[in-house]
Amino acid sequence: MKRIFLVRHATNDWVGKRLAGRLPGVHLNAEGKQQAEALAERLYVEHMRHAFRAIYSSPMERAVETATPLSQRIGLSINLLDAVIEVDFGAWEGRELKALRDEPLWRVVQQTPSRMRFPGGESVAEMQQRAVAGVEQVVATLGEKERAIIVAHSDVIKAIIAWYSGTHLDHFQRFVVSPASISVIGFPKEGVPHVLSVNDTAHVPRPWVPEAANGEADNG
Repeated sequence: MKRIFLVRHATNDWVGKRLAGRLPGVHLNAEGKQQAEALAERLYVEHMRHAFRAIYSSPMERAVETATPLSQRIGLSINLLDAVIEVDFGAWEGRELKALRDEPLWRVVQQTPSRMRFPGGESVAEMQQRAVAGVEQVVATLGEKERAIIVAHSDVIKAIIAWYSGTHLDHFQRFVVSPASISVIGFPKEGVPHVLSVNDTAHVPRPWVPEAANGEADNG
């Protein structure tokens, strides 16, 4: 079975506070760097059991910085994958989550995200389509039983998991994808894909959890 390891970038000062989106200059903080090192060690153990073929990353700095210790640890270069870049939040980019909760569209993105288009940005459905297409592109390069790593962003990974689990996009906020977490999708030779794990944070010293169980955004 082919396997894709979906890794969320490690933490930074924007997580749970602002929508970093595609703004440049958002880097891992000290805790995030520790998470990235722990992630690298965890996946190195996996690599020793069954070698990864490739590492892919969103081009955003925080994703590449998360992938870098892993790349160095297992000796694979980082391939940038535009298809899994962060959501284009348009006019919401850079804004505080606290302020966004007062926006009329906040309820839409939390309760019926399949109908959401960010002002001046992309829709959640468009994001899911291009992210899944990126995963399929990577899967097509793998031989049977080969594995690859993709470092991406919270909503992007949640949308991918929703697609392969058969979960309606309106429910993708029910998944939790913490910084530096690992989720795994399996692609058997025949039959449907399998969601093998979601939000594995066993290697993270202090795993992030949502402040509330209402689908509260945690982008950063």
